[in-house]
Amino acid sequence: MSRLMHVTSGPFAPPVAARELTVESADGARLHVEVHGPAESTAASTVVLAHGWTCSTAFWAAQVRDLAADHRVVVYDQRGHGRSPAAAQLPYTPEMLADDLVAVLGATLGPGERAVLAGHSMGGMTMMAAAKRPEFKEHAAAVLLCSTGSSGLVSEATVVPMLGAGALRTRLTRSILGSKAPLGPVTPVGKKVLKYATMGPGSSPDKVEACARIVHACPRGVRYGWSHVLETLQLDDQVGELTMPVAVVVGTADRMTPAVHARRIAAALPDCVGLTELAGLGHMTPIEAPEAVTAKIRELSDTYVQTEKGADVA
Repeated sequence: MSRLMHVTSGPFAPPVAARELTVESADGARLHVEVHGPAESTAASTVVLAHGWTCSTAFWAAQVRDLAADHRVVVYDQRGHGRSPAAAQLPYTPEMLADDLVAVLGATLGPGERAVLAGHSMGGMTMMAAAKRPEFKEHAAAVLLCSTGSSGLVSEATVVPMLGAGALRTRLTRSILGSKAPLGPVTPVGKKVLKYATMGPGSSPDKVEACARIVHACPRGVRYGWSHVLETLQLDDQVGELTMPVAVVVGTADRMTPAVHARRIAAALPDCVGLTELAGLGHMTPIEAPEAVTAKIRELSDTYVQTEKGADVA
């Protein structure tokens, strides 16, 4: 389980949840879940947010704070991250991501209740991994895939500078992303490295600080375990199972999941409702461009959830 280490003030400090609960996944893994905003799901539209590799619920702080004013917002820690303990069963698999999401949906949404589901990076992969599940299809009114990919993550990453695509770059990228070395405390050098690898060059110091504190809090064993899932990920066939409206967002300077991934996903989706490429931004788009990501979630909610609620009332 991660050490809780995040900024405690400013727009990226996590707000206090209205309710916290522990949800048990299919294999017994225990997941930390937070519910923000109106207490009753019938009072407002619901949004469910899934964070990425090495992150936690704190990653969505800006979105939660904004959306909770008029939405019910559910966030959870992926297993081994934040306050969700690492599962005893190893190795990690994409199926675990799907199991965990389905368990969270079942615990926080009523039968037939529809919501916008948004996933960043490994959170987006969670949506793809769960795409065939009946429970996912029951609850997903619309989906946001943010800075993510469905395959070829190591071979197409550009975190290694001055090398074109090829075997050498792939080997070096694999060794960096799959390193067992501890990240240690947040330092100026550490922040510089993290910014280069995961954020756009124009990212402000407060955004870099917020990302660094979250990422450095992830235990190295968890980071290493999930890196192998990302290295071998193959979810291309799952993309076509996302039959609900899906929006895709990516930063044009994303080195972890370059825009080629987003374009490929958008082309394969049965109902892509927009591909947004954020100029000059890196991989951490919900923190780098909080207003843009939040606006996209709101747009999906207004179009595909509020419309359904209105039709139900009528």
